[in-house]
Amino acid sequence: MKSALTVLKEQVKYFYLIRRLSLYEMKSANNNNYLGMAWEVINPVIQVAIYWFVFGFGMRQREPIQLVTGESVDFFPWLISGIIVWFFFYQSTIQASKSIYSRLRMLSKMNFPMSVIPNFMIFAQFYVHVVMIVITIALLVLLGFPINIYYLQIIYFLIATFAITYSLALITSTLSTIVRDVHMFLNATLRMFLYLSPILWTMEKLPENLQIIMQINPLYYLIEGYRAGFLGTEWYMVSHWEYTLYFWLLTVVLFLIGSSLHVKFRRHFIDFL
Repeated sequence: MKSALTVLKEQVKYFYLIRRLSLYEMKSANNNNYLGMAWEVINPVIQVAIYWFVFGFGMRQREPIQLVTGESVDFFPWLISGIIVWFFFYQSTIQASKSIYSRLRMLSKMNFPMSVIPNFMIFAQFYVHVVMIVITIALLVLLGFPINIYYLQIIYFLIATFAITYSLALITSTLSTIVRDVHMFLNATLRMFLYLSPILWTMEKLPENLQIIMQINPLYYLIEGYRAGFLGTEWYMVSHWEYTLYFWLLTVVLFLIGSSLHVKFRRHFIDFL
């Protein structure tokens, strides 16, 4: 608990630094591109188009998706309302996991807590995620899904996504600094999670006991929560309050473990230079 409080205090104290470094990270990552930071949006848009073509026209043959309200929606609005969570989570987790060991030389010459390093990498992806949310809203409105009161819960799920991503990043960035293979293993594992989450397909046809096992994945909660907001079906965090408790319990446990690992080993990070 002491480590967790230490990390939280560091995030609050150095928030201005996190914000500045995240903007610098976005600019430097796209400095040599003619389109600059526009590629941060172009890349996920291209991926959405590919998934839509493969699963919407090929494998799924435009099969409509049935919502909890009993209504059916086309595959594309169902896809885009959930996949933007994946883009944010995947890119943030991958970039944050290697954020410390890839900057050890720089960190050895600076004096600020290393716990802010994974955070500003996540913040860099956060700006992109906000733009993707705006694009998604515009597309859904054009497709006949008006802005509704359920949009308010997207703010909650955005905070929830940020919380579990940073909690996981504390663990992975620490372990990746000690054992570099952790980053490669994480990359391969997260790619698998794309197909184990309700992003490209629904789990309605699976046996009920298998559905419960799949719901252990916290991404399920986040993706379905975003969809409930964008498509205006329900207050997901209230309707599924047991799942909400499970999600936040898991997030707190991951944060406590990550904080403990980070504070314990960060004084030795330079030894791995």
